Amino acid sequence: MSEPLRLVQVGAGGMGRTWLRALAANPDVRLVGLVDLDVDAARRAADEEGWPGVEVATMVEGLGSRPEAEALVNVTVPVAHHAVSTAALLGGLPVLSEKPLAESVAEGLSMVAVSEVAGRLLMVSQSRRYWRHLSAYRRQIAGLGRVGTVSCEFFKAPHFGGFREEMAYPLLVDMAIHQFDLARDLIGTEPVSVFCDSFNPSWSWFGGDAAANAVFEFEGGARFSFTGSWCSPGLETSWNGRWRVSADGGTALWDGDGEPVAEDADGSSLPVVVEDEPEQIAGSLAEFVAVLREGGVPSGEVHANVLSLAMVEAATRSAEAGRRVTIAEVLDAAYATAVEVEQNEAVRTQLLSWPSVHAVVGRR
Repeated sequence: MSEPLRLVQVGAGGMGRTWLRALAANPDVRLVGLVDLDVDAARRAADEEGWPGVEVATMVEGLGSRPEAEALVNVTVPVAHHAVSTAALLGGLPVLSEKPLAESVAEGLSMVAVSEVAGRLLMVSQSRRYWRHLSAYRRQIAGLGRVGTVSCEFFKAPHFGGFREEMAYPLLVDMAIHQFDLARDLIGTEPVSVFCDSFNPSWSWFGGDAAANAVFEFEGGARFSFTGSWCSPGLETSWNGRWRVSADGGTALWDGDGEPVAEDADGSSLPVVVEDEPEQIAGSLAEFVAVLREGGVPSGEVHANVLSLAMVEAATRSAEAGRRVTIAEVLDAAYATAVEVEQNEAVRTQLLSWPSVHAVVGRR
C-alpha cells in the first residue's frame, strides 16, 4: 500500500478551510504545510480543521521547496492562481488548483506552457463534475446515441455581498463556468462559438449583469443553451442547475440533485445505476491522487480545462459586442497576448514552439 501523498496547501480562507477538511478525511493524503499571507489565520485554520501542529508559512517558497512535499493544492483567490501554480510547477510540484484555472485565457495558456516546461501535472478542480447522480446521468446519456441539444436552467438568489456584487458579469464569470464545463463533459466534443445576451433585472442587488442567456455551438453541430439568474428568488434550482439532454436515441433529465431519469426513443425507461464514489472536491482530490500514483490524464487537466475558461471569456465578449463570438478568435487573441507578456524565457519559448494554439488545447 502506498504511503499518503504529502501535500502543501496554499490558501487558508473559507474555501481553504473546506479543503483542509477534505484532506483530513482522505487517508491517502497528508498535509505537510499550509501557506497563507496571514500566518495567524493559517495557524488557526490548521488547528481547527484537522491539522493541529502542521507547519505554516507566508510564502510558497517557505514550504513548497521542502523535500517532503510531493504536490501542492492551490486554494488562493483567482488573481493569485497563475503566480502560485507557476511557482509550484517550476519548483517541481504537480498542482491541484481551485477553479478557475486563471483570471484570463491568456494566463491559462501560459500555465499550459508552464506545465509542459516543468513536466508536471496541473489539474483544475471542477468539483461539480463529481456527483454520484451525475455519474449515473452520464451513463444514461451514453446509451442514448448522438447528443443534439443540451439545456441547463440555473436560477438562484444569493446575497453574497463583497466583490461578486460589484463584478461586471458575476453570473457568467463566477458561476457559469461550472455549467459550461459540465456541458463540455456531457456533450463530449469541444465548443465552437457562442451568442450570449447578458442583462441585469431592475430588482437586482448586483451591480453588474446577474442574468444571462447563452447558446453555444459544439463540434458536430450539437447546441448547448444556458439560461440563468443570480437574482431569481423563489422555486430556485439546484446549484448544479436543471439539465435536459436530447439525443437521437432518447432524452435524459437531471434536476441537479436527485436521481436522473431517461427514456429511449420507444418510451422505455433507462436504468439508473448510482455507485458509491467521492463527491465534489473529495472526488477531484481522489482523482488527483490516483493519477499521480497510477498515471493517466484526469478530468480538469490544464490542456483541456482552458477551454472551459475560454467559454466564459467568449460569452462575456459576445454580451459586450452583441454578436456571435467564436472560441477560435478568443484563443488566437489570448495566445498573442500570452506570448507578448510572458516574462519567463523558457515558457515563452514553449509557447512559440506550438504548431498552433488550436493543436495544443482541448481534449487529449
